[in-house]
Amino acid sequence: MNRCFNVIAIAFVLLTIGCIPVLAASADEYWPAWRGPGGTGVSPHGQPPVTWSEAENIKWKVKLEGDPSGASPIVWAEKIFFQEAVKTDVRAANAPTSTRSRRGPGGTTPANVYRFDVVCLDRNTGKQLWRKTVREELPHEGHHRDHGFASFTPATDGKLLWANFGSRGVHCLDLEGNPKWSRDLGKMNTRNAFGEGGSLALAGDTLVVVRDHEGDSSIVALNKGTGEILWQRQRDEPSAWSTPVPVEVNGKTQIVASAANFIRSYDLETGETIWQCGGMTLNVVPTPVVGLGMVFCASGFRGSSLQAIELGHTGDLTETDAIKWHVDKATPYVPSPLLYGERLYVFAVNTAALSCYNAKTGEPYFVRERLEKIRGVYASPVAAAGRIYLAGRNGVTYVLQDSEKLEVLAVNTLDDGFDASPAVVGNEMLLKGKAHLYCIAE
Repeated sequence: MNRCFNVIAIAFVLLTIGCIPVLAASADEYWPAWRGPGGTGVSPHGQPPVTWSEAENIKWKVKLEGDPSGASPIVWAEKIFFQEAVKTDVRAANAPTSTRSRRGPGGTTPANVYRFDVVCLDRNTGKQLWRKTVREELPHEGHHRDHGFASFTPATDGKLLWANFGSRGVHCLDLEGNPKWSRDLGKMNTRNAFGEGGSLALAGDTLVVVRDHEGDSSIVALNKGTGEILWQRQRDEPSAWSTPVPVEVNGKTQIVASAANFIRSYDLETGETIWQCGGMTLNVVPTPVVGLGMVFCASGFRGSSLQAIELGHTGDLTETDAIKWHVDKATPYVPSPLLYGERLYVFAVNTAALSCYNAKTGEPYFVRERLEKIRGVYASPVAAAGRIYLAGRNGVTYVLQDSEKLEVLAVNTLDDGFDASPAVVGNEMLLKGKAHLYCIAE
């Protein structure tokens, strides 16, 4: 689940009204964070294949060691990074005598110690270059049955690498795997023991971590080089798994965090709330996307909401003219929206029913178009070279033409299932499955 968005500093100008997502020099050549270099799910220079199978256009395929999770890979230069939780054979001395699950999809109580690892692979061969265990312990609560303990995506600026493991801390390493610092922010207790997710965001020299759970929720800003806490603000929010989004508005960097009570935007420097807006549902997972002078926020648990909020306002924006358009049906529960040019794509809940809207006006181009061969969706859509890539939980990926109507270019099937979102770099696409990581290239 989510998931993860970490945007990196300075330069990628969208057609916005005083609004620039925060990026690093040459970051748009790679996939340095959750949702890619611009935080919209788009690879500006990517040219991945249209078709593939187990026998076609597979550059390499490697077995994963950790539990299945929604953690997506990131890429910088010739290195691939991702996070894993690996169950060991060690049964903890303080492990519970019963490991039965609570009713529902979450709550299984772990009895064995886990390793919490950051992994680096060679992009050309898939060979493991290094694996660093940053924490080893018995988790204090369980997780959703569809995911493990490492549903987070790391971030890099090409010099350092940051990994948020929630209750297991935030960790900084260099790209050779050497630890630089670690910061423990305390334990989290999630709704129904669904587990933790929500990646960190990188904006300039600041890391931002949102910790929405059933305890004392908060947002924390850390110095990226030292791990020092720069500021911390309490949040009146229940469990959520959305990743915060950095955005520059009129020369000032804000951090937008979506949750059940309010979408809030914070001043990156001080942590003060600049604006807030109600309207989301419970269990917010999708990461907001920024562009065209707006931030697009979605949720889809026990209700539906997709809001286009104009940037540049202050105060409480709930039901004001700052909401440029709003949709109250067929919005995503887990997958994040995809903003590609002036079109916004969203799934309906976690089903393979796709909708496409004019991002400026909210005009629907198509709504709930079925992708018949996909069975369930957690992965967020990505885009490159005028195409949309949609990966399903049963191993089927649709490739669509970016268009105002549904135009299927290819339907590709692999032997694994995909909950993690794809990453696109150059002519390659990385698909991280439940058991394997694939590098797809012609």
